[in-house]
Amino acid sequence: MQAYQSLIKAALKEDIGDGDHSSNCAFPEGMQGRMKLLVKEPGIISGLAVAAAVFEIVDPEIKMEKLIDDGEAVLPSDIAFKVEGPAHSLLQGERLALNLMQRMSGISTKTRKLVDSIAHTQAKLLDTRKTTPHLRVFEKEAVRWGGGYNHRFGLYDMIMLKDNHIDFAGGVPQAIRKALDYKQKHGLDIPIEVEVRDFKELEEVLAAEGVLRVMFDNFSVADTKEAVNLVNGQIETESSGGITGATLVSYAETGVDYISMGALTHSVSGLDMSLKAELDV
Repeated sequence: MQAYQSLIKAALKEDIGDGDHSSNCAFPEGMQGRMKLLVKEPGIISGLAVAAAVFEIVDPEIKMEKLIDDGEAVLPSDIAFKVEGPAHSLLQGERLALNLMQRMSGISTKTRKLVDSIAHTQAKLLDTRKTTPHLRVFEKEAVRWGGGYNHRFGLYDMIMLKDNHIDFAGGVPQAIRKALDYKQKHGLDIPIEVEVRDFKELEEVLAAEGVLRVMFDNFSVADTKEAVNLVNGQIETESSGGITGATLVSYAETGVDYISMGALTHSVSGLDMSLKAELDV
């Protein structure tokens, strides 16, 4: 919850502003209410812990009952959770909790489908930094609930030498040498990954020391298989660039260790769900 707090507080401030005037005019302060989260399409649900954090921050008097766990498959008409407390507080947290859960569940659903498609291989599916600004912690968590794995979280937890870094540094050997010198100078214990565009650059990576993983950028399936054989387990391998659901299995079957897909987070539809008031009848 600690990782969510500042983001949730900022989002609530954006939404509530100087007051929820709709609720303020519609029913009296102190009125109690109940709501339920209704799932409206099949998928993998995630974000329940996030929703709980939203309601806790809005009003500690709100009580939440989870009926489904993060990472579980859901069907239309499933009830994921119920909340009870001051009605004004419930409606202040409603939209933020719902927005985050829809977004996260959409990511988890897409990730699970793709992970299942390559379960017969050794490849692990990774996300990227192609995330929504300020929502990265939620989106990367959703990838994990879908069965995927997180790549680096930001620019600070891995040295990743991509094409522009290599070109500015003067080439692959120079970029790797400078990265190793930088790590030593600053006492950094973070891994180095190098992106390569062709077999010449791959040979240069394999001739160097200190690299954890090599990324084959926009390699064809045939070239990826050849590259994996050339590496022969010396370092970790990753495929990236233009890989889609239609080509994912072919890349995974080359024997590559990791496959990263920006589409896990940058082009996902939210899972349809709604928060409905429960009224006494």
